[in-house]
Amino acid sequence: MDKDLLAERFQADRGHLRAVAYRMLGSLSEAEDAVQEAWIRLDRSDVSDVRNLSGWLTTVVGRVCLDMLRSRASRREDPLEYHVPDPVVREEGAADPEQEALLADSVGLALLVVLETLAPAERLAFVLHDMFSVSFDEIATVVDRTPAATRQLASRARRRVQGAAPAPAPDAARQRRVVDAFLAASQAGDFEGLLTVLDPDVLLRVDGGDLAAAASKLVRGAEAVTAQALTFAKFRHDSREVTVNGAAGLVSLVNGAPVGLMAFTIVGDRIVQIDIVADTERLAALGVRGHGPAGDPSDG
Repeated sequence: MDKDLLAERFQADRGHLRAVAYRMLGSLSEAEDAVQEAWIRLDRSDVSDVRNLSGWLTTVVGRVCLDMLRSRASRREDPLEYHVPDPVVREEGAADPEQEALLADSVGLALLVVLETLAPAERLAFVLHDMFSVSFDEIATVVDRTPAATRQLASRARRRVQGAAPAPAPDAARQRRVVDAFLAASQAGDFEGLLTVLDPDVLLRVDGGDLAAAASKLVRGAEAVTAQALTFAKFRHDSREVTVNGAAGLVSLVNGAPVGLMAFTIVGDRIVQIDIVADTERLAALGVRGHGPAGDPSDG
């Protein structure tokens, strides 16, 4: 195939490949690295006999991500229980084609958190089969197992996901009403009001990263999360509405600068999980914006 045509075909599949890599890795920068590596492998390969180039590229990206996950697992030092995967943040009213591709068939942060706990081969089998309909025969060649053993990997992962990742409410307007009620009750110091919007078993996860490692924590239960919310509200942070992985979210601001990103998982009319990224350097790398003193959006 002509190299220019090959590049054109790859570009047409880039959004899909990035979506696969993001679900595999939970990192936007690493997902981009995986896609670039897939291009390098394509450029060096003879694909004249490949009938389904999109499928071939999907399995190549899967193999690259599997290697990256295995390498990450061998050198990981930060506590996984506090880690919040990279969120995909969309400003209200804004449109970004690359983000929209990532959010097609949107995957929530709660699900990505659970995927982080899976073994690399389990994650690959689940993501490729359950999310992208890749056959077990094709996945088996990537994980070097039989199709039957690969099916078992996906089955184990599916049980973990179904037991730990709540299915969020699909109604965006309802989600926003619940988040608005949470924010209003927090700012008013309304303990009972917070309890009405929090699931009794709500989980709060705060990822402070390296900059604010002491802030990283897990808090379970409505009363404990309410106490945290009321303590947080004492600082009188401003906030701005955003969409996080297709769901309602908030950016917390101090003097116009973003200091935290809150993602909410809502089932029915209750918040069942809150994930917070409180690492300001990471927020900047993710493109989370603040605003000026008058409340005008800015890029700085």
